[in-house]
Amino acid sequence: MEIVFATQNKHKLEEIQKIVGDQYKIISLADLNFFEDIPETENTLVGNALMKARFIHEKFHCNCFADDTGLEIEALHGAPGVYSARYAGPACSFEDNMRKVLSQMEGISNRKAQFKTVIALILDNKEYLFEGSVSGTILEKKSGTQGFGYDPIFLPDGYNESFAEMSAELKNKISHRAVATQKLTHFLHSLAF
Repeated sequence: MEIVFATQNKHKLEEIQKIVGDQYKIISLADLNFFEDIPETENTLVGNALMKARFIHEKFHCNCFADDTGLEIEALHGAPGVYSARYAGPACSFEDNMRKVLSQMEGISNRKAQFKTVIALILDNKEYLFEGSVSGTILEKKSGTQGFGYDPIFLPDGYNESFAEMSAELKNKISHRAVATQKLTHFLHSLAF
């Protein structure tokens, strides 16, 4: 079965394809020759995931899914949250975002955080939502070179390696995106395709 993943983020695309394996062929927006930005103007992860999935579904009339992910830090009242990708400004880099978080967390002892992913699936014109989260703490400085986004400053509970120090195999078993994607995959398996 082929399904379109409504993202321009090649890291997410690779991560999701590894998690679902070869039972499903994940089609990228690049495969559809679509390189425009998809609107993300909602103020919740659910709202943005649905907005992106609906946009691609309406444009290409295909089965598709989209995700939105946020890092929620307790001491920052849930920030950066839905603004995680552009926390340091519209044209910011992963580095800029991490620097801003680390700067805001200076001197704060409560470093509890969670990553949350929401996946919105549109299949045969019906909408479904899948959520995954992983709790952890914000490190005081970057550690590791794997992964992307905030991975170098996020230490998942029960582990002594940041997401950026872990092997892709381990991260893809325990991450927020892995949990949401496994729920999506189980749902797809439950359908008799």
